[in-house]
Amino acid sequence: MISALTNATVFTSTEAITGKAILIKNDRVEAILNPESIPEGTEVIDCGGNFISAGLIDLQIARGGGYLFSANPTAEALKAITTAIIRSGTTGFLIAIPTNSWDVYREVIRVVRENPHPAILGLHIEGPYISPVRRGAHIKEYIKLPTSGDVKALIEEGKGVVKMLTLAPEVSSPEIVGLLNENGIVVAAGHSNATFSEAVKGFAWGIRTTTHLFNAMSQLHHRDPGLPGAVFQTENVFASIIADGIHVDYSMISIAKKLLKDRLFLISDAVEENMKDSYKHVRQSDRFTLPDGTLSGSLLTMMKAVRNCTENAGIPVDEALRMASAYPAKVMNIPDKGRIEPGFKADLVLFDRNFNIVRVFVEGITA
Repeated sequence: MISALTNATVFTSTEAITGKAILIKNDRVEAILNPESIPEGTEVIDCGGNFISAGLIDLQIARGGGYLFSANPTAEALKAITTAIIRSGTTGFLIAIPTNSWDVYREVIRVVRENPHPAILGLHIEGPYISPVRRGAHIKEYIKLPTSGDVKALIEEGKGVVKMLTLAPEVSSPEIVGLLNENGIVVAAGHSNATFSEAVKGFAWGIRTTTHLFNAMSQLHHRDPGLPGAVFQTENVFASIIADGIHVDYSMISIAKKLLKDRLFLISDAVEENMKDSYKHVRQSDRFTLPDGTLSGSLLTMMKAVRNCTENAGIPVDEALRMASAYPAKVMNIPDKGRIEPGFKADLVLFDRNFNIVRVFVEGITA
């Protein structure tokens, strides 16, 4: 099947172009060409003068469609979550699972494995090897120190499904980080009370990125710059950030962007209202909290995060889109997502000037 998208401003990830058409063949971008060069017999889709970006990629989202996945690890919930996330403009995502029991880890892994979808990139296991001091909304009773035996068991159970794991560098070791890296799991530093030197050591071991910069971690301080300072100083390390103006002030997002440049990327860290099982999230007007008021998640979509960056943090729209597509793809070493180029997956989002979603394509098919 061949189709062509015309009459749009296209953010390819390297430039914004107009007057061109995106030719899609099967599940991939075939070419970017002049409209008069569209092959005969191609289905032509007029985009109405709107904007097209590579589909957004969220490496930390826990919910969708009314379900919190860790509390509802079923095929039905996964389908509803996937549908809702795609409709929001996100065409690739890691489902975040907070610090939990082994039974929950086993079940979420099984359900994701048995219900593949091109938008589901896998699981982001957030914990259990984190700092009790910086646990945030995570349950203290499930937090533990990592052992090679436990980590090997998780790797074996999660083969092909667990793609990212957040841990605290100060409770880990080079052997643990190396074990995860050797098995294709991206290691993130987060929920950590690491000193600057402890964090720098962790990055030297192979920790690749940082989970929700500034939140649930040691703070940037002039006597010990902590985990944020170590991120700023370590040139090959990425950091995710929650751009809702609540988890992080927009001025701080702007500062972090100037320091990290293309190493800063967006996540939603969105959760869902849930009052059963271990994790209870209460929906407020602009965020989620635990019943005691502790901040526990956002109400963001990735497109809303892009809009917030452009309107409140002084980040140009093309760069904000890269923070939500190309950079997350780079973090996860995904070679054919996050850009609009020949050979890349035809994961695309069409949106208007107010950042409203008009249409979403996953592997060339309207979702």
